[in-house]
Amino acid sequence: MTWEVGLLWWPLLPGWGLHCGVGDGMSNELLLLALADAILVVHTLFVCFVVLGLVAIYLGGILGWRWVRNRIFRIVHLCAIGFVVLQSWLGAICPLTTWEMALREAAGAGTYSGSFVQYWLHRLIYYSAPDWVFVVAYTFFGGLVLLSWVLVRPRG
Repeated sequence: MTWEVGLLWWPLLPGWGLHCGVGDGMSNELLLLALADAILVVHTLFVCFVVLGLVAIYLGGILGWRWVRNRIFRIVHLCAIGFVVLQSWLGAICPLTTWEMALREAAGAGTYSGSFVQYWLHRLIYYSAPDWVFVVAYTFFGGLVLLSWVLVRPRG
């Protein structure tokens, strides 16, 4: 398989196309849709890490779970929500969303229709609301993550 432009850079460079040397057009479409679904799964796992990670931190603080105080876990968790909050303040779209939608478009598929995985995961992580709602929600959630550093202090 050959890539005309690297997958990670392609959606960021307007006017550049993605072409896979895997055979007929149908194979290319299926590959692009499979990659889009894989990105959607990664995106969903990221959301789950951020949301369930915070739940685990507070619950673990109450129940005495030592692993929720792991400094590396907490720094990665803080950076994850920090990225989301900063992105919302800047009015930027998540790069995972951009890449997924670009792959679906390149495959000739609708950006929000398709496979079973896509159908259900989109409903899990995407909502329609004014931008300010997301900025407030992400900022509030980020504040809860920062507060967890005080209430459930990380160790070592």
